[in-house]
Amino acid sequence: MFASLSDRLSATFKSLRGKGRLSEADIETTVSQIRRALLDADVAVPAVRAFTSAVRERATSAEVSQALNPAQQIVKIVNEQLIEILGGESRELAFAKHPPTVIMLAGLQGAGKTTLAGKLGKWLKEEGHTPLLVASDLQRPNAVTQLQVVGGQAGVPVWAPEPGNGVGNPIEVARSGVAHAREKYYDVVVVDTAGRLGVDAELMQQAADIRDAVNPDEILFVVDAMIGQDAVTTAQAFADGVGFTGVVLSKLDGDARGGAALSIRTVTGKPVLFASTGEKLTDFERFHPDRMASRILDMGDVLTLIEQAEKAFDEGQAEEMANKIAGDGDFTLQDFLGYMQQMKQLGSMKKMLGMLPGMGQMREQLENFDEREVVRVEAMVQSMTPAERQNPKIINGSRRSRIAKGSGSTVSEINGLLDRFEQAKTMMRSMARGGMKGGLPGQGGMGGLFGQGGMPGGGKKSRGRMAPPPKRGKKGKSGNPAKRAQQEREAAERASAPANAPAGSAFGMGSADPTTVDPSALELPKGFEKFLGR
Repeated sequence: MFASLSDRLSATFKSLRGKGRLSEADIETTVSQIRRALLDADVAVPAVRAFTSAVRERATSAEVSQALNPAQQIVKIVNEQLIEILGGESRELAFAKHPPTVIMLAGLQGAGKTTLAGKLGKWLKEEGHTPLLVASDLQRPNAVTQLQVVGGQAGVPVWAPEPGNGVGNPIEVARSGVAHAREKYYDVVVVDTAGRLGVDAELMQQAADIRDAVNPDEILFVVDAMIGQDAVTTAQAFADGVGFTGVVLSKLDGDARGGAALSIRTVTGKPVLFASTGEKLTDFERFHPDRMASRILDMGDVLTLIEQAEKAFDEGQAEEMANKIAGDGDFTLQDFLGYMQQMKQLGSMKKMLGMLPGMGQMREQLENFDEREVVRVEAMVQSMTPAERQNPKIINGSRRSRIAKGSGSTVSEINGLLDRFEQAKTMMRSMARGGMKGGLPGQGGMGGLFGQGGMPGGGKKSRGRMAPPPKRGKKGKSGNPAKRAQQEREAAERASAPANAPAGSAFGMGSADPTTVDPSALELPKGFEKFLGR
């Protein structure tokens, strides 16, 4: 969503590089470019004025004029002001001293309240709570049925005494839902309320009546992040008519300009607590202003990536896999299959790669990344016998033909997969011996298994298949099985030699030798050290 804003800010900062001193003209030009970038991103005018005023004031102060690198200091100031405009510190949900805690959802129709009720219920359940969803939206057709379906998918019970579709009293449903939760010892109640296509007196009155009936501990205003300036207008109307304690941004994975997220906190003074980043129930996360600012400035969001990896990866299996990669055992295709299945639990690989620092420079490759490539590779490995997964060297020509037919691929694609697997295993082993043992899931060379080029899965979508591996020399592989095995051994020896070690990072970025990287010399975010072997 923030791609356009991120690109504009990056271009602005690029013009400052190499300058030992910033003049007043440089600062004014920079502030003017930032202002235009924010306005183009549909940020509300009051928020833009407050932001640029703070940046100008700090940029002309001693902290920049006396800095060794003024350009970096400007970036630091913009980052800190972005964090401030997004809300500053993250705020936790306010839980009642005497359960149940009542959370009321409010917003316009189409903002995604019902789906978000299921996401919030699932998140609360994972946090150790026992939530209950209450279907108080009796106006929209099939809203009650939708909440029951979403609640079933999330594994959260739903209180729905009325069928909806215009039948029933939503205020009584909300009141009876809280009473039922108190009787059955549910500690959190999430009340889904009706919306309208626009702000009107009837909507506000019903929301206010439900609020008075259940006395909620939190009123979360759910707003579609794609509706731009109108999101701020609607938020202000709800703040005046009903009042709310926090904001939830839905559809944050859209391609709109994202100004709503940067405006609501400034206009209403209420913090953004959660963000919905996709259609799946797992596409829901706490909103951290510092991490969102880091994403906008193309610094990545490694901490969120780590948190998601900790949920998806089994600690014992991850440790065993790290030991195998380091050389204590043989990392086989069977291990890789388990690794892929865990990676799929992280969600979209495109989204995961987008959280890495500097990926804004590879946005086009990210957009062209084909998620189906992971499924194709998984099908190839699953088409192998257990013996073939444990020892890929026994896969001769006839076996490759059988695997290709079983997975709906070609023999050349099987050859490419096996070649890349050996290269990736060699690279991961060299990285582990160089001190990066147990690195971030998804790194360490495994990315190259999903396609060619610097970005995994970056092959052409139109073909729908992986490109064959590049030729290593003038001679092709021999049709003689014995001679072919000799060629593969020689290729493996060449790949393991330091002079020919694969260059670049796991995702093809950079050209530094990974074996020379000293983790202690890297400026890593707090909490990242647990993934380093040292």
